[in-house]
Amino acid sequence: MKEKDHVKEVFSKNKEAYVSSSTHSSGVDLPLMIEWLNPETTMIALDIATGGGHVAKQLSGHVGNIIATDLTEEMLENTAQHLNSFNNISYKVADAENLPFDDNAFDIVTCRIAAHHFPNPEKFVSEVSRVLKSGGQFIFIDNIAPEDHALDKFNNTLEKMRDYSHVRSRTVSEWKNIFDEYGLKILKEETRKKTLPYREWVTRTLDNKNDRNKVEQFIMDASGDIKKYFQVKVEDGSIESFAIDEWMVLSWK
Repeated sequence: MKEKDHVKEVFSKNKEAYVSSSTHSSGVDLPLMIEWLNPETTMIALDIATGGGHVAKQLSGHVGNIIATDLTEEMLENTAQHLNSFNNISYKVADAENLPFDDNAFDIVTCRIAAHHFPNPEKFVSEVSRVLKSGGQFIFIDNIAPEDHALDKFNNTLEKMRDYSHVRSRTVSEWKNIFDEYGLKILKEETRKKTLPYREWVTRTLDNKNDRNKVEQFIMDASGDIKKYFQVKVEDGSIESFAIDEWMVLSWK
């Protein structure tokens, strides 16, 4: 599928950037994830679309074993090298929408800052539900689109301009409908603003100066209401940062 080929291309090229990215390697959600899950050392966990491996690393001291998966083999190999001292993490190339695991195999499933790259969110959530044990927990964290249509359109247009492997940041209501369809009951949720350092964000995926200029101009040309919502900060004529919405949710099967 074309979208998944795009994901492989982008993440193979930028595999090191996703290990070091401040957006991915830090954040209040990583320690909060442990607090919400209250994991035990007898548990087996699955981290879907592990990227730089930040969730697997965070969980490793709290569970028995973790399987970290990613669609992009080069990304996974690079992450495994960075995390080679964590001996309870294993690695498997896998499609989030077609997981190569048995039914009811995991106590915990996680997926963080990745699902906006998935073409078929229903298949992804159905797979999560399938591999999760009865009574198992699923932590989901992703960028989300506002419910307002104009803000949604700006958000997703911007993301696609900056990263052609982006499919869609979905709204919370869209995700809740899918969770409900596949038997995942929401226990706890939190929506927060996530500030992105603009230069790091745009150069992570765009090498070409003209492409970067188009992204910056798109933001600068936005209406005052859009700039206000996304907390666009401009200094000396250049964008310093902006903020997007992120949803963190704990659900139970």
